Amino acid sequence: MSTPRERLLVIGGDAAGMSAAAQARRLRDADDLEIVVLEQGPEVSYSACGIPYWVGGLVTDRDDLIARTPAEFAARGITVHTGTAATAIDLDAGEVVTGDGERLGYDRLVVATGGRPARPPIPGLDAPGVFGVHRLDDGAAIRAAIDAGARTGLVLGGGYIGLEMAEVLQLRGLDVTVVLADPLPMQLLDADMAERVCAAMGKAGIAVHTDQAVREVLLDPAGRACGVRTDRGTYEADLVVLGLGMRPEVQLAADAGLALGPTGAIDVDRSQRCREHPEVFAAGDCAQTHHRVTGEVAHVPLGTHANKQGRVAGSVIGGRPARFAGVLGTALTRVGELEVARTGLCTTQAEQAGFAFRTEVIEGTTRAGYFPGAEEIAIKLISEAGSDQLLGAQIVGGPGSGKRIDVLATAIWAGLTAEELAGADLSYAPPFSPTYDPVVVAARVLSRTEQG
Repeated sequence: MSTPRERLLVIGGDAAGMSAAAQARRLRDADDLEIVVLEQGPEVSYSACGIPYWVGGLVTDRDDLIARTPAEFAARGITVHTGTAATAIDLDAGEVVTGDGERLGYDRLVVATGGRPARPPIPGLDAPGVFGVHRLDDGAAIRAAIDAGARTGLVLGGGYIGLEMAEVLQLRGLDVTVVLADPLPMQLLDADMAERVCAAMGKAGIAVHTDQAVREVLLDPAGRACGVRTDRGTYEADLVVLGLGMRPEVQLAADAGLALGPTGAIDVDRSQRCREHPEVFAAGDCAQTHHRVTGEVAHVPLGTHANKQGRVAGSVIGGRPARFAGVLGTALTRVGELEVARTGLCTTQAEQAGFAFRTEVIEGTTRAGYFPGAEEIAIKLISEAGSDQLLGAQIVGGPGSGKRIDVLATAIWAGLTAEELAGADLSYAPPFSPTYDPVVVAARVLSRTEQG
């Protein structure tokens, strides 16, 4: 008698969910494991991070943002149901209820419901003319508004999405204003580095208004957003874009009784299993993780983490042991020609984690100073006082600056000290770097500070 196939049911068809499904399929064939994915939207496996650049026209074809279609997954033995929302999880019965009332059983379940744009309780925030930047339909709606004649854009928030949307709206010819409640954009940077970003935005013609929490979205007679009101002013616009960050989408999990962690995301162990329900896994923006430097719980919604966490879950389901190694929060973006990157801890995070630390900021150039195209770069390093171990890094500079953060992330990941990084054998050629790369210079200066 043949053994019945197990069923892996995946809720959510983007980075984490499809990575889990694909990895499980690599390790277990279709005769052994049936894989079914439920996705409430019309597409799966698309690049949400590419949406701003499609809005800006830098990516010309919407379909270029889609990595694989449901048909392509079907050819690999993964059944995808788009336009199918999961409305409930019955943990006792081992079933998921869909929007049309169907109950689908599972042996293993991956919850990959992702995140949702933060929407504080501001009157008018749900009005037409206020756009998130989360799904392909969001990008299509913003493009349509621009094509219909929008000439002024208002971006709420100064994080990664806020900066990227400010850039691409300006690229499309709109006059752009950024309003944020924080003192400076990019709150994961230290103030001295964020000030450089703010100054560059102003120099590029983007109006930045800080320390201004939005109290109300203004509506025109047709009920469409036409601006915002803060305690210090009113700002008019043809369209309003939200860049207020992401929150874990956990309502489905919470209603089912899956435990949430202190970050508000689903609590999982390092194999991405839900602790009290070992047949259930969670991965991506809906799942809690841990910080590589501090070891403390964290929620850092980035596509890089989502793909890796999904792969870990799929490996375990496929019978191969795997553990997620944690996050540093390494990320980079740009606004105009300015590149902005960070990894590890900023000084506020280092202080909150109880570290005694030292910092240094160096300024240099991305290429040999005499070589055409050399751009200014500023690097800030943070290390633990006494041990000299690197804790964090930040970079702000012209083209060629940002990807240097990967060297620093690797050094922090490996537990290097500033002195060890200062001795690293990094490449040199005038078109790419000065003789001593700014990364090495920053590490050398910081290690000398430690040595006194």
